[in-house]
Parts: sequence; C-alpha cells; structure tokens
Amino acid sequence: MSKPLSDHDRKKQISVKGLAGVENVADLKKNYNRHLHFTLVKDRNVSTKRDYYFALAHTVRDHLVGRWIRTQQSYYEKDPKRVYYLSLEFYMGRTLQNTMVNLALENACDEAMYQLGLDMEELQEMEEDAGLGNGGLGRLAACFLDSMASLGLAAYGYGIRYEFGIFNQKISSGWQVEEADDWLRYGNPWEKARPEYMRPVHFYGRTEHHPDGVKWVDTQVVLALPYDTPVPGYRNNIVNTMRLWSAKAPCEFNLKDFNVGGYIQAVLDRNLAENISRVLYPNDNFFEGKELRLKQEYFVVAATLQDIIRRFKASKFGSRDIVRTDFSTLPDKVAIQLNDTHPALAIPELMRVLIDEEKLPWDKAWDICIKTCAYTNHTVLPEALERWPIDLFQTLLPRHLEIIYEINRRHLERVSSLYPGDMDRLCRMSLIEEGGQKRVNMAHLCIVGSHAVNGVARIHSDILKATVFKDFYEMDPHKFQNKTNGITPRRWLVMCNPGLAEVIAERIGEDFIRDLDQLKKLRDFVNDEAFIRDIAKVKQENKMKFAVHLEEHYKVKINPNSMFDIQVKRIHEYKRQLLNCLHIITFYNRIKKEPNKQWTPRTIMIGGKAAPGYHTAKMIIRLITAIGEVVNNDPVVGDRLKVIFLENYKVTLAEKAIPAADLSEQISTAGTEASGTGNMKFMLNGALTIGTMDGANVEMAEEAGEDNFFIFGMRVEDVDAMDAKGYNASEYYNHMPELKQAIDQIAGGFFSPKQPDLFKDIVNMLMHHDRFKVFADYQDYIKCQEKVSALYKKPKEWTKKVILNIAGSGKFSSDRTISQYAREIWGVEPTLEKLAAPDDLK
Repeated sequence: MSKPLSDHDRKKQISVKGLAGVENVADLKKNYNRHLHFTLVKDRNVSTKRDYYFALAHTVRDHLVGRWIRTQQSYYEKDPKRVYYLSLEFYMGRTLQNTMVNLALENACDEAMYQLGLDMEELQEMEEDAGLGNGGLGRLAACFLDSMASLGLAAYGYGIRYEFGIFNQKISSGWQVEEADDWLRYGNPWEKARPEYMRPVHFYGRTEHHPDGVKWVDTQVVLALPYDTPVPGYRNNIVNTMRLWSAKAPCEFNLKDFNVGGYIQAVLDRNLAENISRVLYPNDNFFEGKELRLKQEYFVVAATLQDIIRRFKASKFGSRDIVRTDFSTLPDKVAIQLNDTHPALAIPELMRVLIDEEKLPWDKAWDICIKTCAYTNHTVLPEALERWPIDLFQTLLPRHLEIIYEINRRHLERVSSLYPGDMDRLCRMSLIEEGGQKRVNMAHLCIVGSHAVNGVARIHSDILKATVFKDFYEMDPHKFQNKTNGITPRRWLVMCNPGLAEVIAERIGEDFIRDLDQLKKLRDFVNDEAFIRDIAKVKQENKMKFAVHLEEHYKVKINPNSMFDIQVKRIHEYKRQLLNCLHIITFYNRIKKEPNKQWTPRTIMIGGKAAPGYHTAKMIIRLITAIGEVVNNDPVVGDRLKVIFLENYKVTLAEKAIPAADLSEQISTAGTEASGTGNMKFMLNGALTIGTMDGANVEMAEEAGEDNFFIFGMRVEDVDAMDAKGYNASEYYNHMPELKQAIDQIAGGFFSPKQPDLFKDIVNMLMHHDRFKVFADYQDYIKCQEKVSALYKKPKEWTKKVILNIAGSGKFSSDRTISQYAREIWGVEPTLEKLAAPDDLK
C-alpha cells in the first residue's frame, strides 16, 4: 500500500487553517527555543521528545494569555450576564492542536517546527488526553465550551480536576483490562493553579435552629483548590475559562493527636479528604450510589456557588470589594446550567446560602433559585436516574436534607391544590420516594428547582413530556424545551479532517466554520463530477492513513478498498453492539456458504469501553474479540471481511477513526438513546448512517433526506406496542434460520472452542431477558445492510449521498445548540464580534 500524504505535506497546500497573515515563523522559533532552554529548566543537556512538546505547548500558550486576561477584564468592565455550565465531566481530549486552530497558528507552528527539524505530528502524539468524562455527556460539555467562547458568551465551565480520568483500556487475551489513567504524571501545561481562590467545603456535622436562623455546625472541612484552563473561541480573540476544583485537606492538625504521637496518622488521614477529586466514576448511563460520589457532587457545587456569589457581589476586575448586595438581581446576572442531575445539589445549596447566610426569606430565595437554574436531562433509562438514600444525605449533608424536605412540602402543597384528592399523583411527583429505603429523586428536585428543563433531541424531549416527566409537564408545560445536541466543527472537521475542510472551503469559502448552516450550499455541487471526485479522494486518503495506523497497532492487514463499517461508543446493552455482532456472523456464514459470490468487502470496527463492574458489557467485548479471532484467520474469507476491536477508544482515536469511516452504526433500540453525538461527527465527516429512528438520528435523516439514510427497525410506538404485548425472543429464533444459526454458534462454542460455554450468559440474556429486543430488529437490520453493500458497489451514487449528508449536517453544530440555550434559557445574546487582539493598541 502506498503511504498516504503526510499531514505536514498536505498542510503545505491548505489555506483553510489560515496561512495568510499568520504570526511570524521566526518569532515562533525564537519563543520556542526560549521555552526549551529556560522554561523547562533541566540539569541535563539532552532534550527528549516530551521536552519538545512542552516547549511548543508553552509557546502556543503565550498567545492565549494576553487574550485570556483581556477577555476576563472586558467581562468585569461590561458586567454581562454570566453563564455557569456545571458538569461532573469534561471530556476534553488534547488541547494543543485545537488551540492552534482556534488562534490561526497551526500553519506557522507547523512551518516553525519543520524548520527546526521536528515533526509536528510526533509532538502532538506526546500530549495526554484529558479524559475527564465517560462519553457523550462529558464530550458535549467540551464542545459547548468551544461554542460558548466562539459565540462571545461570558461563560465558565465548572467541574472536578480528577487526578485519574477514564481508565485506559487494554485488551488481554480478548478481555478488557482497566489501567489507571495517570494523565497528570508529566504535568499539564494548559492549566494554572489559583490558590488565591481556594474555598472551604463542609461535610457531615449537624444543624442548630436558632431564632435568627439555622446554623450548620461541627462540620468537616475540605478545601477546594481551583485550576483554570483557557478556552479559546474561534479566531475572535476571546478566551473563556474552565475551572476545575481539586480537593485539599486543611492545614490545621489536631494538636491533641499530635501530643500523643498521632502526628503521622494525622498527616496520612489528609488523604481521606483529598480522595474526593482522585478519580472519575467510570459509569455511563448507570447510577452508583456511593458516598464518595455524593461527596464529589456536593464538592463541585459548593465550591462553584461560592465563586459565583463572590463574582456577583464584586464585579470589578481584581477587586474584592462588595458592590452588589441585592440578590433579587442574581437571575439577571447569573445563569446556572445543570448538565444532568449530577450537579443537582446546586439547588438546595443556593437555597442554603440565600436563607442561612444572606438571610433572605424563603419565598424570595426560592424565586431567585428557580429563575437562576436550568436542567438538561440526558437519559430515560431508569437505572441511570440518580436516587440518593435519605440516610446518606442525613449523615453527609444534614442541612441540605432539611431544605429538600421543605422544598418538597411546598411542592406537594401546590400539587394537591391543583389536583385535589389525587394521592397517586402526589406519590409519583414527590421528591422523596417512599417504599423500602427512602430516597431523594434528583431529577424531580431539578425540575421543581429550575425554570427550564430540556431534553437533547426532539424525540427525547417528546418522550420526557409523554412518559418519564409526564406529571411535571402537565403541571408546568412552560418549563419544558428541546435543545438538540451539537458538536464543534472546529475539532470535528477543521482539526481532524483538514482535507475535507479544504475541499469544502474551495467551493463555498471558509465562513462555514463559524456558520455550519452554510454547508447547505454544497447541494449545488451534488452532480459536479470534480467535487464528487474530490470528496471520494479525501475519504480514500483518510482510510489509507487509518489503515496504516491499524496495521501498526493491530498487526492486521487491512484492505483499504473495503467498506470501513464503524461502531464506536460506550459498550452498553441498549447501544446494541450485539446486533452488530449478529450481522458479522451472518455475513461470515454467507461468505462461507457461497465463497465465489462477489461480496462487498468490509472491515468492521467496534470500539468502546465497558464500565468495570458491568459484566454483560465486558462479555460483549469478549464476544467481539472472539468473533474477530475466527473471522480474521479464515482463509476462505480472506480480506472480504475483517473484524477489529478498537482498543482504548478515546477522543484522540475518534479524531482518526471518524474521518476514515464509510458507514456509521447508530443502532440503539428506538426510545433509548437520548441524542447521540458520535452520529453527528460521522455525518459531518462523510460517512453514511445505518440507524434506527432514535435520538438525533431522526433529525439527521430529516436534514439529509431519508433517501440518503439507511433507516431500519422498530419506531418508538412499535417498541411500546411490543412492551404491551410482550417480547418473545424464541419466536424470532425459531422462525429465522440465519439468526438461529448465529445464536447456536455463539452458544455451542464455535467462537470459543476452548471454552464452549463462555458466552452462555449472553445467549441466556438474548433469549430470556433482553430489554432491548435485539432479535426483533435483526431481520430488518440484515436487509438494510444488504442495501448498504449494494450501494457501496456504485461509488458515484454512494458519494452523492455522502455529499447530501455533509450538506445536511449544519444543524448539528454546537454553535446552533448554544445559541438556542443562550436565547431561550439563559437570556443572553450570542455575538460574532471579535475582541481586539492583545498586540492591537487601539
């Protein structure tokens, strides 16, 4: 296989990254050498590749700092309404290249490194991913930060600086093995510790009720130390802040312990406090009710609210003097967005601050709280909804439990006045779930304490109103909105797919990068032979490049002319990687049966992490690797079918895989995937989608045209009907010979000859308690895959559909999503105005 064009060579020909008017290459080289020799003080003469990366990171960071300071200054001068995005996850990936793209520095840096004899791609590979998230929810938060800065909003991301992010996945003998993600071991050049803004956070203790109010006393204190990371907008000189809190033990030791020799133990016990920010919980769409997790949730909320109120009171740059004391204006100056229920404690914590500390009357405080807070729901799966045991609350946050009880008392009074005598409704709508162990329903708390509640795709928001939150919707329909998710086109097109960005820019100019709707103009080129050729060529180059990567890492020979069929996302029963497996086995069996037929060759790749405690998900990974072992070593099949499990799927691997994909698998059971955002990344990068009518797939098919989408399977109403009737897997098993053959092969040890019953749990689940009805969609999925194969044999027809998909993907920019949040929830207006650059003396 001929080696594809290197990124450096290609960038030599590319204008879309802003070659014109870039900063002087000579200056960059001078600053780079200064950092290499003086910033990275060493007692050795030899620089390592990591030193070179750090020198480049510092050089690029220099261009951020002036813009960062000026942006924050301008916020204090103009005193705009500030948006606070609270999330327990920010899945940022790498920062270097994204920063260069947003500051229009990439070509100049690339040229400077080239002249210094260094390879930009090699330096970029030295950077660790900031993997402070599990999947969609955490990556969405990262895209939102990019869009908020690019749209000139005075916005802040607030979360936790986990010492260990999402685990690294190793595949050993076909099984997932987890390794700790020690991403900070070499330091992080992008963050700045801000000890001057350290804040105390209280836990445990008890409450005292006095005539002048309530005091929370005898608490344990943990300090929250903020680390700030700059978030640059796209070429507008605006740099916002992501502030992540790290837990520190306070300095005061108990002298009594010290005197009796407990000093060492007292120092060691500091670890208990600092464990709060030690590790990200690795569950996606699954609630784990551990005390440490509740501590994390309160920790981020309590520290953040102190910051919010400090900024609200003293709105002069660098000043701590209080200039505002009237809290009734808080909702005019502050918007708090809760990314799922994880930061739900912001509601009782804001109430505690307003009532206990600022001495506001309840009604006034409650009015302020509702107007300030808004809640985004990310899932309808019951096992994902947070419901915290009352006893845990009582121990850890006694004051907050009292406040939640009072919120609930008043809420239920309102419900019973609107629906007198409806005891069932009172039960369903209570914030406190009775029966067995009493629990706090965090989603109910969020709805009652917010002025806006949104789902993340139209179908998802409709399901919330019709089922999960039906009672709340009937009572307060004005609160419910939809905000379909989006992705940032800077990272997910310009940065990861420069070839495609360039081909598009040649036809319609570069403005689409800030206004993705302009991609609609590409519809005019759908029959343009040269454009069709260019689009196909870029895809082929991306495939060649990814094939080289795969051969290096997986020692599997890839046919770059085969269809790259990719499903990458967290491993979960509802995402139905098992349906994909059944197609692989069926396709394999067909090739074996008719080896001389002209089959459309495929390389099928599945990647994603399984939560460490999720047995079924780990078994699914083992099944995929087992199928791969059989298929890839069968000489009859040859290179017509290859199966690869993409190990350690993360943001950086996504940036390589997505531009290379021909087919995107989005095959969840209708009504289970809230939105999906991987689906949007594939669409924007020129893959066609095979998918169910679920999440954002519905709107994607609408934008691209259903004819340009491979839609199959049950719709939400079909799933509901089947639930009512009862799903019987064995009916499908008995009536579909190919399905039966595949299941019998899995059950009989065809893919695990040394352990014939290895997959008995999976077969048992599929046959007897499959909540996600894999067999019900099997036949339609296989038929749809036949259509995919047939179309792939007509490259021109295929590429036309690709063009229509790219042209229809404008709606799925996070810029559009954030503009809607800004106008319809936060009450602020986005702007494309630029700030003056720091070296601009005007």
